[in-house]
Amino acid sequence: MTGSKRIQLLPDHVINKIAAGEVVERPASVLKELLENALDAGASSIEVSLVDGGRKLIRVADDGSGMNRDDALLAIERHATSKIRDSEDIEHIATLGFRGEALAAISSVSRFTLLTRLAGEVEGTEIEISGGKLLHVRAAGCPPGTDIAVRNLFFNVPARKKFLRAAATEQQHARQMFLLHALAHPDVAFRLTMDEREHHRLAAADTLEARLGELYGQDFARDLVPVDFSRDGYRVWGLIGKPTLHRSDRSDQITFVNRRPATAPVVHYALGEVYRGTVPKGRHPVLFLFLEVPPDAVDVNVHPTKKEVRFRVLSMVRDLLIEGLSRALKQPPPSRRTDIPEPGTQRTAGPALAPEALHLPDLQHPFPPKPPMPRTETVPALPGSGFTPLRGDHSPGEPAAPPPPASSPDSPWGNATFLGSVGNGYAVFAIPEGMLLLDPQAAHERVLYEQYLHQIQSNRIPAQPLLQPETIDLPPVKGDTLRRHLASLHELGFGISDFGGDTFLVDALPACLGDAPLRALLDDLTTALTEGGQKRAMGDLLRERIARAACATAVGGTRRLKPEEALSLLNALAGADMPYTCPHGRPTVILTRRSELDRKFGKG
Repeated sequence: MTGSKRIQLLPDHVINKIAAGEVVERPASVLKELLENALDAGASSIEVSLVDGGRKLIRVADDGSGMNRDDALLAIERHATSKIRDSEDIEHIATLGFRGEALAAISSVSRFTLLTRLAGEVEGTEIEISGGKLLHVRAAGCPPGTDIAVRNLFFNVPARKKFLRAAATEQQHARQMFLLHALAHPDVAFRLTMDEREHHRLAAADTLEARLGELYGQDFARDLVPVDFSRDGYRVWGLIGKPTLHRSDRSDQITFVNRRPATAPVVHYALGEVYRGTVPKGRHPVLFLFLEVPPDAVDVNVHPTKKEVRFRVLSMVRDLLIEGLSRALKQPPPSRRTDIPEPGTQRTAGPALAPEALHLPDLQHPFPPKPPMPRTETVPALPGSGFTPLRGDHSPGEPAAPPPPASSPDSPWGNATFLGSVGNGYAVFAIPEGMLLLDPQAAHERVLYEQYLHQIQSNRIPAQPLLQPETIDLPPVKGDTLRRHLASLHELGFGISDFGGDTFLVDALPACLGDAPLRALLDDLTTALTEGGQKRAMGDLLRERIARAACATAVGGTRRLKPEEALSLLNALAGADMPYTCPHGRPTVILTRRSELDRKFGKG
């Protein structure tokens, strides 16, 4: 085939833009690269400025080693770095950055300014680049260190720019990136300014606890226990939550590998083993963990943004984490297993610690039976439900009451006659189709749940003032989320007000939430708001809490009902939108048809 060549070498400016697609995803990606460079340069103080969530400006100034003119010019070239010299160095990387492509990629999709000076030099160097094109290189006066400003990110790549989120969203991601590096290096002073307003001024701290207290509040730090365990050159240290401290997502589950914010499947596996049987299903323990391993025992070059790492000896890291964390929680480590499942595969749960040993509810039975009520105790009636209050059992010597009148023929199971109770209080009814067994506890939960739910759907949510208002400190990102939704939360019965910084004053809750623990409630709420938006978040959260409230107030599962109570409960259940299961999916009734009875007795 003749004619022009179909395969050609790409020019450098196109290569840089392609590389930027892997390295620079959003403003937070830029901030990550600049913070890593500052820390690798030995900075003891770092200042970060963001404008419009980083879309207009990301600026990082440090007091690190700085660069001379020649090094500054080389730093903006692709694959130019001071971190490694040959391929063997990749096998034992001890720095955060090493590829030498970040500055070239960033400067190719922004208006980029670099100002730097070595401590011993009289003058510094200023370099200006616009969309990968070098504009100026000149001498400049500046303090020792490096100051990089990235303006108008993706101004020359419209296709990428339109995928940026709203300023508030990008700001949250950038702020989280700032917090991660501030946690990883408590010995470094950090300052964050967003839209010319100072949000954080963190002095260099001696301990991780001190830095956590500054960022998350002293009360939060007190609920964590220290861990520090070493073996064969490997070390795990940091702070972990007791099994009673858990979240609905992994946002407060932060791990560092050789001070790099990163994770690996083996870490999640080890956490699952340590907390297995002590944390409710679907919940995640809180932890801030630092793994220190020999540089040649970890591969950090497996992900474009270095979010994940790969360990050469998985069993070493696994056993280190399991034993170290188990010792910190003062519980025996799980029996060691040689198999580590691949991410996404299922494993069979092993024996769990007894929940009562940790003062947790029985996780296998989310509706623990309540003790039998005294004869004089009543269960509150449900206004508008037609449900007569339930009263205590018959005394053993009492004669049985006459059969109550039949239930409404319009109910899902037609006319019913109460026959008595069996087992753990199950009510037995004769119906035209056969026999009906009813679980009073599950049925009562369903009736209560739907009553509360109808209050929400009709926007008639009663608020319940707290006896003592409480102040709650939230992580900064969650505080931003909650602050934006305060007006909507007030309409739903929440009495929450901004108390300054990331502290909130809570003086009322929707009545259906009862005495829910406030810190966990607000954590779950902000997580749901972030992931699903306001409408979905409030629906999911309130449904879950309403289900818990229904469980807490429902009649005890072992009670034997009087005939009129049993029929009243069955009639109330018949009017429910979903009468066949409790809010958590357990059956409320079990129907055995006459044909099935005949078949079992050989009469079919």
